[in-house]
Amino acid sequence: MNSPDELAMSEQWDAAGRHDAAIDALARSVRQGNVEAMTRLGKRLLIGDRAPHLPRDGVRFIVDAARAGGAEAAERLAVLAAIGLHVAASWPEALAAMALSADRGWVPARGQLCALTTDRALAQEAAGQVHRPSAQVGGKSLWQQLAASVDAPTARGLPQPVVLSSEPSVKAFPGLISEAVCEWLIGRARPRLNRARVYDSVAARDTVHGTRSNSAATFNLIDADLVQIATQSRIALSCGVPFQNLEPMAVLHYETGEQIREHFDFVDPNSPGHAQELARFGQRMATFLIYLNDSYEGGETDFPRLSIRHRGHRREGLCFSNAHPDGAPDMRMVHAGLPPLSGEKWIVSQFVRNRGILDSSRPGK
Repeated sequence: MNSPDELAMSEQWDAAGRHDAAIDALARSVRQGNVEAMTRLGKRLLIGDRAPHLPRDGVRFIVDAARAGGAEAAERLAVLAAIGLHVAASWPEALAAMALSADRGWVPARGQLCALTTDRALAQEAAGQVHRPSAQVGGKSLWQQLAASVDAPTARGLPQPVVLSSEPSVKAFPGLISEAVCEWLIGRARPRLNRARVYDSVAARDTVHGTRSNSAATFNLIDADLVQIATQSRIALSCGVPFQNLEPMAVLHYETGEQIREHFDFVDPNSPGHAQELARFGQRMATFLIYLNDSYEGGETDFPRLSIRHRGHRREGLCFSNAHPDGAPDMRMVHAGLPPLSGEKWIVSQFVRNRGILDSSRPGK
């Protein structure tokens, strides 16, 4: 049986719920040297997607696929290099891998470079070339030029925070990300939106609840792209924590009238099952929001016990603590996402733990 047949068979096994058989079919295709199979198998093992959670093996397959000419694999390698997950952490290497993916024709890689570059004139030129074969000018392709114009996230590039409350801490970061990144994050989230859920500690699962009427799009390690990783890197730098302390990013969407009622973001040690959660992943010490648009009225982030009602502006970050320095819940930090009175609201929501969780994250998260 040849590789394309094995790939089709893997999809059929997955559709039938026979995921072990699907993995076996991918493995046979990998042994035949199929780059697409290497990429698919690597992605699944990396996060335990209907497969064993074997992140090192997953990374190895992705690296092999990128070396063998895989366009998507090179884009995945860029993300891994930016994070430093089982490969050397290097933004120059990440951008080189993204340019390689773009040169090989991977459209998502080209879009990411257009969103990340600080050279908007070059981005506009590249936007017209997204679906055309790569060509070189002066020894470099357009995509290599774009990659060279992207600034790696550094503390020097952060805006000066505006203190809204010193104790407990609430800080705003005006202009944290660019307009192009805002547009990219909204575009990535829109087709992935589902009704936002609340964690039920008794049932030990996420459930739809009346306290939240908005929608959310979440991104695990395989869904995340370099634009999102760059955004998370700026969040980590703003908070003064390692990237590994960040949970997967979510983008929240509120239609007119939708809201999140008053709640806390800390992990409550007194709730059933949360002691084990805290022991394994640590406390959610802070929440970081980024406002992605301005085209709505109302929709403030409300802290009733602090008498703060903040209406963020597009590109702005907002960081607030959830717990005391020792990890004990801070009951002053009850907050709500008030409903837009008109228009729609888009924000990034990022939880920040007090320990690294990336390597120990739950399979599939």
